[in-house]
Amino acid sequence: MTTQNESKFWVRNSITIKFVIIGILILVLLIPASMIRRLIQERNSLRNSAISEVSYKWGNPQTVAGPILTIPYKTYYKKDKEIIEEIQYASFLPEDLQIKGTILPEERKRGIYKVVVYNTNMDVTGTFSKPDFSDWKILDKNILWDQASISIRIPDMRGIKDAIIVNWNNKDYEVNPGINYQTIYTGVSSFVNISDEAKYKFAFNLNLNGSEYLHFVPLGKQTNINIKSNWSNPSFDGAFLPNNHTITEKGFEANWKVLHLNRSFPQQWIGDSYEVNSSSFGVKLLLPVDHYQKSERSVKYAIMFISLTFLIFFFTEILNKKRIHPIQYLLVGLGLSIFYTLLVSLSEHFSFNLAYLIASSSIITLITAYSHSMLKNVRLTSIVALVLIILYAFLFIILQLQDYSLLLGSVGLFLTLAIVMYLSRKVNWYSNLNNGNDVSNIIS
Repeated sequence: MTTQNESKFWVRNSITIKFVIIGILILVLLIPASMIRRLIQERNSLRNSAISEVSYKWGNPQTVAGPILTIPYKTYYKKDKEIIEEIQYASFLPEDLQIKGTILPEERKRGIYKVVVYNTNMDVTGTFSKPDFSDWKILDKNILWDQASISIRIPDMRGIKDAIIVNWNNKDYEVNPGINYQTIYTGVSSFVNISDEAKYKFAFNLNLNGSEYLHFVPLGKQTNINIKSNWSNPSFDGAFLPNNHTITEKGFEANWKVLHLNRSFPQQWIGDSYEVNSSSFGVKLLLPVDHYQKSERSVKYAIMFISLTFLIFFFTEILNKKRIHPIQYLLVGLGLSIFYTLLVSLSEHFSFNLAYLIASSSIITLITAYSHSMLKNVRLTSIVALVLIILYAFLFIILQLQDYSLLLGSVGLFLTLAIVMYLSRKVNWYSNLNNGNDVSNIIS
């Protein structure tokens, strides 16, 4: 009977058993952490749905490509001793393409979510050289010059706000929806007159609504684009970055210069041989909102936070003879998990920094008050509060310094391990938590 009682006593008070129980609790608490991570992803998905809904009604992201000069021609082939006539298309790109425009952004709301939309007004000018079919050995009599047309790619036609009038060699042509070949798929087109002149000048204005980003395809042998906006948080992306740009609190201005040598398609081709959109570039109008990304990154550190906090209480038990029940560990861990839900919900209404301050202060206050009720010691409670403040400050710095987060996190973990090794260097791990009235049996 005595042996059985001693066994029960050892199980209840063994440092090793307590350490194992704490480890199991940490693993259990990863379940709500995983659920919170899915919650963040769900909220981010809801935001993306709101953006898509507003964009659909206002105008989706626009990628402008054009103009492309298209000229049909006749080809013949034999089939079952019969000569079949077929119409093919030859595409020609401008010698030079100049685009100068302004972007006027606007913030719209869908529920609690903000969406950036824009209106852009662009003047497009340039020249075409006279189309040359000689490389393809196509006879002039088979070329349908009177059916020549120019096409402009506009992905979301609902974004067109004004009629598009193309001035072609000082003659105006009104474009119509639809394109009769598939190089640029959706957009507008118009028949134009191909005379014997060596150059054909064109000019037109585009007034478009769009959202998120505005891209261009460099179709000119030399393409020059100048874009201005009062939006102060742009992101330049795509196949080419600006040659020069300025960004201030009042907005931005960017200039691109792209040569035909910089892209993957030629100045002229037959059929639908090339996918020109792969060379698109432009600007994204970013909302300075990355709280979901930061919140999701913070959840990745949940196991570190829970482990280090439990470690504080564990050493409090060992070094100060303060018994803490596993249920109390669990409640502290749940408090640490609630921090992330507070952070996500608050950051949807306030700035991320303010949300982090409120959430972390609330959890630190909660756990500190609960620790005082457990430990009944002001000094130990103050140590717990101080360590929690350091942990949350450390996490905040990591979230702000994304490029150096791995380095800072690694250094932090190294220092933490060094401190733990120092504090535990004299702990007798074969002792128990209730062996005598002092720590002499635990610290050897």
